[in-house]
This record gives sequence, C-alpha cells and structure tokens, in this order.
Amino acid sequence: MQTAAAYVVAALAEIVGCFAFWAHVRLDKSVWWLAPGIVALIVFAYALTFVESDAAGRAYAAYGGVYIAASIMWLWSVEGFRPDRWDLTGAAICLLGMAVILFAPRTA
Repeated sequence: MQTAAAYVVAALAEIVGCFAFWAHVRLDKSVWWLAPGIVALIVFAYALTFVESDAAGRAYAAYGGVYIAASIMWLWSVEGFRPDRWDLTGAAICLLGMAVILFAPRTA
C-alpha cells in the first residue's frame, strides 16, 4: 500500500510540476508559476523514496507506467481532451509493464 500511495503522490506532483513549466513557457503564464512547479518536483522526487524496492532504477522504471496512466487522466480532467482508444491502450500496456517490473519474483 505504501508503494501505491508513493506512486500516486509522485505522479500528481510530477505532473503538476511539469505542467507549471509548460504553462509558463507554452501558455505565457507568469514566471511565478515556476515556484510551485519547483516545489512539486521536489515532492515528486521525495515521494519516490517511499517505494518498496531494493533498487532505485527498478522503482523509477515501474513508476513510468504509473506516470503515463496519470498523464492520460490529467489530459482528460485538467486539459479537457478526451483520451482515445490508443491513449487508453497505451496506458494499459504501460501499467502491465509496471506490474511486471515491480512484482516479478526475484531470486537474488
């Protein structure tokens, strides 16, 4: 449960942080959008330290699937673009990959 919560917090923080930079650069928002963006990216990095994994690289690789799925939800809920079947199929494939990386039995 701790890993799931860490991934949810990390995904939300990373998307918020990256969107703040996107908004400043691409949507001509004030430079002040960068301050909460930086804080959100710090929260993102810190949240990933709570993932139950022996290796940081494995935790980050598995997180990629969660991030992709969360980005599709952001696309729909915040940006107002309804995901198409290819968005949803791609996100599902990525989540399957995340599950393989994180939950596969390891011998050593």
